[in-house]
Amino acid sequence: MNMDQPARIGILTISDRASSGAYEDQGGPAIRDWLAKAIQTSWEAVARVIPDDEALIEATLRELSDREACCLIVTTGGTGPAPRDVTPEATAKVCAKMLPGFGELMRAVSLASVPTAILSRQTAGIRGRSLILNLPGKPAAIAECLHAVFPAVPYCIDLIGGAYLETYPDFCAAFRPAGARRGENVQVQSPRTP
Repeated sequence: MNMDQPARIGILTISDRASSGAYEDQGGPAIRDWLAKAIQTSWEAVARVIPDDEALIEATLRELSDREACCLIVTTGGTGPAPRDVTPEATAKVCAKMLPGFGELMRAVSLASVPTAILSRQTAGIRGRSLILNLPGKPAAIAECLHAVFPAVPYCIDLIGGAYLETYPDFCAAFRPAGARRGENVQVQSPRTP
């Protein structure tokens, strides 16, 4: 990772209605706005809006990870129980490792606000040097979930050899263990992922 280049972050809205223009995408802009308040490091967004199609979600996640070299890919939408909600399935198919703790914490935090949080299937996983994080579709839930899990995101990205992200501590303090230093990413062998 070239330290002079801005970190690249994929923002993927998954919605039949938003992708067709029938509905204004609110999830993607909500993610971008939250990240702008949280991340101090120079970064650029690589945004996409696509329909709820499992093969297309898989292909877009591969593109954002493999070709666009995004260290973080944040998705919004498609995490519920409806037949067209297939984001977690697509995420699992392209990841070498799943990180269920992210989804567990997001559901626990959301459950304090709404009892239907137990229906949400957010998850996270690793593809190469990319952390893929599935979020719900509503802007308020997006902010709530990001506040809960983002303190662990920069160090996770360190561990997989991605960009070094620093946060604004007054908004969202990233946690790194004592002794973890900038630029000292763990040696990563890139496993072949589907």
